[in-house]
Amino acid sequence: MEGWWYEGAGIYRHVWLARRPPVSIATDGVHGDPRRRSDGGWDVPVTVTLESIETSDADATVEAMLLDPNGRTMARGTATARVPTFDRGEARLTLDAGTPALWSLERPTLHTLVTRIVRDGATTDERRTAIGFRTVTFDPDHGVSINDRPVKLKGVCLHQDHAGVGTAIPDALLAWRLGRLKDMGCNAIRCSHNAPAAELLDLADRMGFLVMDENRRFDPAPDYLAQLEWMVRRDRNHPSVVLWSVFNEEPMQGTPAGVAMVRRMAAAVHRLDDSRPVTAAMNGMFYAPANVSQVVGVMGFNYYQGDYDKFHAANPAKPMTSSEDTSAFMTRGAFANDPARHVISSYDTEAASWGATHRKSWQAIERRPFVAGGFAWTGFDYHGEPTPYAWPTISSFFGILDLCGFPKTAYDIRRAQWIDEMAVVAIAPHWTWPGREGQPIKLLVTSNAERVIVRLNGKQVAEGAVDRIMGNEWTVPYAPGRIEAIAYRGGREVARAVHETAGAPVALRLTPARRVMAGDGEDAQPVTIDAIDAQGRHVPTANLPARFTIAGGAIIGVGNGDPNIHEPEKGGARSLFNGLAQVIVAADAGRGRLTLRASAPGLRPATLTIDRLAVAPRPQEPVAIRRSTDAGRSGVGA
Repeated sequence: MEGWWYEGAGIYRHVWLARRPPVSIATDGVHGDPRRRSDGGWDVPVTVTLESIETSDADATVEAMLLDPNGRTMARGTATARVPTFDRGEARLTLDAGTPALWSLERPTLHTLVTRIVRDGATTDERRTAIGFRTVTFDPDHGVSINDRPVKLKGVCLHQDHAGVGTAIPDALLAWRLGRLKDMGCNAIRCSHNAPAAELLDLADRMGFLVMDENRRFDPAPDYLAQLEWMVRRDRNHPSVVLWSVFNEEPMQGTPAGVAMVRRMAAAVHRLDDSRPVTAAMNGMFYAPANVSQVVGVMGFNYYQGDYDKFHAANPAKPMTSSEDTSAFMTRGAFANDPARHVISSYDTEAASWGATHRKSWQAIERRPFVAGGFAWTGFDYHGEPTPYAWPTISSFFGILDLCGFPKTAYDIRRAQWIDEMAVVAIAPHWTWPGREGQPIKLLVTSNAERVIVRLNGKQVAEGAVDRIMGNEWTVPYAPGRIEAIAYRGGREVARAVHETAGAPVALRLTPARRVMAGDGEDAQPVTIDAIDAQGRHVPTANLPARFTIAGGAIIGVGNGDPNIHEPEKGGARSLFNGLAQVIVAADAGRGRLTLRASAPGLRPATLTIDRLAVAPRPQEPVAIRRSTDAGRSGVGA
C-alpha cells in the first residue's frame, strides 16, 4: 500500500522553527474563506484558531484586515476568544470585501488577509495569508467553470522529483518546472499521490494553475485521518486548489467498506472546508452496487476512457473528470523503437495497455463537454516505476517532458491541443540523419493553426488542413538541409518551425534559465549543456561525456533525461543524451559571479558567467555541531 515510485527520504522540504508568544495563532490556524453573495459582492468569513500555554485561561482579541494587491486596506474587523490553557480556542468574524478583483487562470489576482492577536494594546502574533476571490462550479453536463466561465482542465499528474536533486527540489527549480508546464498550455496539476510542497501551491496561486490536492493514504484510522485533516487545514486558503482527492486506485473502491471509508474521509474534509468538492481517482468498479462514485462530489476516472459515455448516461447528475489518463511512452530524441536497448519512439505511437497515446487520450476528453478535463500521466518523467521495461531502466517513460524538463514530442502535441492565445507549430523528428539519404522519414507536424505547408530545401513537399488534436503525418525522402513547417490562418503565416541538418559536434554550449541569480544561499537553476557544430547548430544526435567545474556556486545535481543511464546524479560529470544534459547550480551567498565551465574530449569547452546579486537570506538558525569529549560516549549532536 506504500508508494511504488521514488518518494524520497530524509528532510527534503523546508523546516521552520516557530518562536511564538504564550497565546498564539496555531500552525495553519487561519482560514479565510471568500464567498460570493447573491448581490454579487463578496464576504470573507475568517476563522482564527488560537492556542495557549498560559498558566490559566486567557482572553485575546483578534484583528483581521483584508488588503488589495497594492497593499491598501479593503476591510477590517475584530473578534475575541477565550483560550483554555494547553488547549485551543477560535475567533470568528466576517469581512465585507465589496467587489474585489477576481482570481482566474488568466489573471491570478491575490489579496492578503492579515490576522493579529492584540493583548494589552500590543500586537503579539501575526499571520499574512494570500487568498483569492473566485467561484468554482462542477456541472454534470458542462464540466467545470471558474467565475461562471467554462474551463477545460488541461492537466498533468506530477510526482515530486527532478533529475539530480531527487525530491529535494529548490524553490526556484520548482518555479522553473511549473513555468515549463505553463508554456505548454497546461492549466491544472494533480498532486500524485501526496500533499505537495507548500511552495508548489504558492506558485500555483501566483502563476494561475488549478490543483487537485491529493491525500497519500486511504485510511480513516485516527492517525491517517489526521494527515488528511492536516493537508486540508494547510491548503484550504489557496485559490488554486479546486478539488480534494482522498485516494488513488484503491482495491476497495467498489465495496461497501470502501464507501464507508470515503464517507468518513469526505466528512472530515468538509468539516474543515465545504467550498470544494471531494473526488477519488477510480480505476474500475464504477458500476458496482456500492462504489465510491456514489459518495463523492466529482467522479474521477483513471483511464477507462471508453466508459465516459456509459457512466454519464447511468449517472446524469454526477459531475466527472479524468483524474488520470494517457500513460504514453516516449524516449526523448528517439524516433524508432529498440526493445533490446529499452528505447521507445517519440512519434506518439506507444502507450500502456490501460492508457492511450497523447492524441487519442485528449481526443476522448476534448469532444465531451461533460468531462471537466484530464490529467495526463505524467507532466515529467520520474525516478522509479520503469514501465514498460524493468532493470536496467531506472525511471519512467511517461513524461511529456523528461526527468530534466527537456521536452519530448508530446510537449509539442499538447501545445497544439491546449494553447489558444497564440499560434504554434512544431515538426518532428530532427533533421540530422547521416547515412539515410533518400530513405523515407516520417514527419509529425503539430499546430493549432488552420493550414500547414512543409518545405524541404525550399521545395514544398507536403500541405494540408491542420488536425489540431491528432496532428498531421507525412513521409518525406530524407535529404540533408533545411526542413520547415509553416502554419497559416486566413491565408497568412502565423508560425514557423525549422530544423537544419547539423554537422559533427565541435564545441559545447551552456544555456542558463536565467542570467542573474540571488546570492541568498538558496537560489538555484538548471543550465542546459548541448553540443554544436561549426555553424553553431544544435547537434541532436550527440551522445558524449562532459565534465563541469564551478566557481562562485555549487553543482547540486546533474542529469540528461536518459531513463536507462546509471551515471551518478551528483558530481561534476554527465554524458549528453540525444544532444542534451543538465547541470543544476546553486549560487553562493553575497554579491559576485558564478562561473560554470563544461568540457568534453575533442570539443571546445564552454564557459558561462552568471551575475550574483547581494540578496539578504531568509532568517535562519545556525547549525551548531557539538562533539562529545566524554570517553564513555561518542556521537554527533546538533
